[in-house]
Amino acid sequence: MSEEIRELVALSSRVLGAAEQGDLVWGHASARDPEGRGVWIKAAGWGMEEITPERVHLVGPDGDVLEGQGPRHSEYPIHTEIMAVRPDVGGVVHTHSPYAVALAAAGQDLLPVSHAANYFVPPGVPRFTATADLILTRELGRAVAGTLAQTSAVFLVNHGIVTVGPTLRAATVAAIILERAACQQWLTRGFGTWPTWSDPGESLAKREHIFHPDAVEQVWEYLVRRLPG
Repeated sequence: MSEEIRELVALSSRVLGAAEQGDLVWGHASARDPEGRGVWIKAAGWGMEEITPERVHLVGPDGDVLEGQGPRHSEYPIHTEIMAVRPDVGGVVHTHSPYAVALAAAGQDLLPVSHAANYFVPPGVPRFTATADLILTRELGRAVAGTLAQTSAVFLVNHGIVTVGPTLRAATVAAIILERAACQQWLTRGFGTWPTWSDPGESLAKREHIFHPDAVEQVWEYLVRRLPG
């Protein structure tokens, strides 16, 4: 089982790297340990695109590396604390995706001007503003989890994004879709006119039609197929 989870986390990391969501050696994705011991997450010091199963380890709620090698990421509480309060979450992604970071820093709400934004709106993407520093403590991790609440993404303003899903596959797809939505909103604003967007009813209908679970899985498989080598 641990070999399969390591491979999944490695694949997620490389997919995110290929989508240019890596930030040098920062950013991380995790999967819930099926035995409840913590999260499987990439080791620190490596870029997303460099992650192999051997560079994935198991980190417990207190930050101890329980299986595997390598230094752990200091922001592990993002992952462990969200999973502690969201039993429906099987995967967590944290990246510094540029358009999403810029959108949040600009004080803009994500608007459903494109298909992509309907993955999140309504209710929208909440904004965590308690600190723009790293999430280094369990208390801050719990605060991020509280801001996330029952949504699928949260903006860490002036820092990055966090996305979640019932599986790490879904959380990974959500991170990529959120960045695409933010980029599309930036392009739309660039025309200098008042944009239009879907109302809540239409957004929910589009979400059901476009982003149903089978489609999310198909997107994941497509992203994996695109990986080099």
